[in-house]
Amino acid sequence: MMIDPLNHEDLHSKLIFTIMKKALLQLHMAVFLAGFTAILGKLITLNEGLLVWYRLFITVITLAFILILRKELVRIALKDMLKIFAVGAIVAIHWVTFYGSVKYANVSVALVCFSATGFFTAFFEPLILRRKISIIEVMLGLLAIGGIYIIFNFHPQYKTGIIFGIISAMGSALFPIFNKRLVVRFSPRVLTLYELGGGLIALTFLVPLYLWQFPATYYLPTASDWGWLLVLAWFCTVLSFDLQLNALKKISAFTANLTYNLEPVYGIILAFIFFRENEELNKQFYFGVGLILLAVVLQMIRISKRGVASG
Repeated sequence: MMIDPLNHEDLHSKLIFTIMKKALLQLHMAVFLAGFTAILGKLITLNEGLLVWYRLFITVITLAFILILRKELVRIALKDMLKIFAVGAIVAIHWVTFYGSVKYANVSVALVCFSATGFFTAFFEPLILRRKISIIEVMLGLLAIGGIYIIFNFHPQYKTGIIFGIISAMGSALFPIFNKRLVVRFSPRVLTLYELGGGLIALTFLVPLYLWQFPATYYLPTASDWGWLLVLAWFCTVLSFDLQLNALKKISAFTANLTYNLEPVYGIILAFIFFRENEELNKQFYFGVGLILLAVVLQMIRISKRGVASG
């Protein structure tokens, strides 16, 4: 029986389209879940230091159980483990300051400050990896910082939250830079387990000092807190990570990076829906956000052109 080569090509194209569609759907779901973490930070009324400690505790136990069940857990040399633990400590501090920004300001302000990550990356990456500083990236980063300054200037009641948000953005910029060399040597799931385990250990020592400076009203999660913490750990951390990994098997890291620029957008929209934060914000906030979005869009166009040129 003869097979029509045209029909065969058509079926192949449809199969590729279906696979890519599924991968993009998984990626957008991962980004949506990442944006939802800020909402959970507001719903969980625990102090931000304790919130992150419990998140790490649940996530590490869950990941360890999954890896042991799949027989994927491997031992790592002490020298490498210390490096991985140090990166995990950066993640823990990033999360604590991010949720601190949510609690001392609001979800929208925290996510806007998160957009300053590009500015800090433009400085940190060349300094740490000894590369030439990109003037264009610095200018785009300054555009985003200008937007944050406008919000800071017209919303002084969010001063502490904005400072927390900027520290969080610095942590967000440092994490992928230090992680670049590790991710090529270790399985992503194993690396994540050890990093978050390192973050948990670091936070166990740091939380008492943090609580001395930023006291908590209570220390054990309520029933409601436990429910949201499980959603945060299982869905917004473990599931989100798995969705991202599965998507990256089919699509490029370039596409993934562009898609993750939507995380603050999803989060702010959710904050408007859940908490009506749009009623708390004045027109200067939207002007500041406009500058930040302009910086993000220009960077996306720049990366897109570079990606097309290299392709």
